Amino acid sequence: MTPLAFSLLRRLSPSEFRSGEVLAAELGVSRATICNVVAQLSRQGIGIYRLPGRGYRLARSLDWLDAPRLEAQVGDRFLLHVLEVTDSTNTTLMRWAAEGAPHRSCLVAELQTAGRGRRGRHWESVLGGSLTFSVLWRFPQGVAQLSGLSLAVGLALYRAMVALGVREAALKWPNDLLHRHRKMGGILVELQGDALGPAAAIIGVGINVWLGEARARIDQAVTDLATVLGEAPSRNEALATVLRHLDEVLSLFEAQGFAPLRAEWDAVHAYHGRHVALSLPSGQVVQGVVAGVGEEGALLVQTMRGVERFGSGEISLRPAKFAPA
Repeated sequence: MTPLAFSLLRRLSPSEFRSGEVLAAELGVSRATICNVVAQLSRQGIGIYRLPGRGYRLARSLDWLDAPRLEAQVGDRFLLHVLEVTDSTNTTLMRWAAEGAPHRSCLVAELQTAGRGRRGRHWESVLGGSLTFSVLWRFPQGVAQLSGLSLAVGLALYRAMVALGVREAALKWPNDLLHRHRKMGGILVELQGDALGPAAAIIGVGINVWLGEARARIDQAVTDLATVLGEAPSRNEALATVLRHLDEVLSLFEAQGFAPLRAEWDAVHAYHGRHVALSLPSGQVVQGVVAGVGEEGALLVQTMRGVERFGSGEISLRPAKFAPA
């Protein structure tokens, strides 16, 4: 999406029509250009009504991020950067980290065009309806000591959802935020650094605030905050709430690791005590009952061979279709 498209969208609302002539004059382009940009936006799924003689208006309001408002709510916890569009907040922030970006940098995008989830999956992003952001957290300890980080981040998201009024939120090992077993958000942690330290974690988060028609393009059970709460909360409020809880949890994790968060995480794990099937990278499928997580974040599963430990890696966890005998 081009800067011109964003400028045009920011001048439109769902409450009134604006003429193409006025928009063209304000943006310094021709009326034909306005028409072409509107057509491109419509093809991208952004609802814009056109009425001859009156102009254009949005089908629904777009909840824009407000950098000054966010900075006021977040304070000095994070150094905020708001972009209109990027391919991936994780990819961009990872590059910035390599170039020396400071600890607690936070990059949030209005639109992410090539967002990545775990196991290489595409993350669907909706303009005005998704929260897609990444945080850079620099740790004095090494990469080897950061096991359990994605689980700690998940717990921060869970706490933020509770603060926003979400009931029946839960976590799925190792990095999903759920509501009634439907995915509402996800986490992608990527690490830079040495085994003995220091290390930098780029923590990517995606939260569905309002999915709209994008729901049909997602090949798994999903939901959004608008559905769960009855209406979509402000993205600014949601982001500020998440960042406050991230600051709290990451500060504790840096000081003490995952161990002090372990019991709370188990209590909100959607699959704790349930029969599950784990698909391993080798193609093997292991079934058992989830017995909890270890102090380093490994999933503990009671199998026929006893309690086994599984690191996140490329493992896929699903409910078992039948309980093993």
